[in-house]
Amino acid sequence: MSTATHPANIHPSAVVSSRARIGRDCRIGPYSIVGDEVGLGDGVRLESHCVVDGRTTIGAGTHVFPFVSIGLAPQDLKYKGEPAETRIGKRNRIREFVTIHRGSAGGGMLTQTGADCLIMAQAHIAHDCRLGDGVIMANAATLAGHVTIEDRANVGAYSGVHQFCRVGREAYIGGYSVVVKDALPFALTVGNHARCFGLNTIGMKRRGYSGAVIKSLHHAFRLLLSSKLNTSQALEQIRELIPDCQEVAELVRFIETSQRGVIK
Repeated sequence: MSTATHPANIHPSAVVSSRARIGRDCRIGPYSIVGDEVGLGDGVRLESHCVVDGRTTIGAGTHVFPFVSIGLAPQDLKYKGEPAETRIGKRNRIREFVTIHRGSAGGGMLTQTGADCLIMAQAHIAHDCRLGDGVIMANAATLAGHVTIEDRANVGAYSGVHQFCRVGREAYIGGYSVVVKDALPFALTVGNHARCFGLNTIGMKRRGYSGAVIKSLHHAFRLLLSSKLNTSQALEQIRELIPDCQEVAELVRFIETSQRGVIK
């Protein structure tokens, strides 16, 4: 289960399968359960009453707090017991009562998070969701199945994201929002149903984006949201007037590749 030179610290009340792969210096707290096909990277810490099951891997340095459930079967009536996976990246913090369900045949057989995410208490990540690096989900934020959250996006407390939606890179979803279309990258999106209020300027400054990039994105969002142009016309103007900004080009690609439409 664990290496002899750096044995895991497993509480006597924990139930850990002899088939589980336990990395060096792991800590498994009281009354936690670790299933047959689970792999824990080096330094993973499971506090008390955690349940990790199914084909699940948890990356090195991840800290899982009490009463978390990872890798169990999805809440999907179409799920028939297929051997889907759950992959948790490195150095995540997964707080109390979080639920993360394995994938399904209808969504690529995989639920996945990137590295350095903060998943706050009571949040839910459903089957076949994909999270990038540095994502923050605040308390009780909920992702339906097949949701994609791109790098460093922030989903506010008690917000819900509809199945098959995307939340773009560096996006900020305000608390208690209902997201039923794709939420634009770099944008502030809030409400029930959610509306886009333009560039998340404070977040962009905190993340160290240059003044030139922020100015270009402001211009792009004005054309997209405040002009009398429709979306196609606005995109044409953005490509013509702001040709040399990678972040603006990313915004354009996000809109052009949307399957559900974007929140404006």
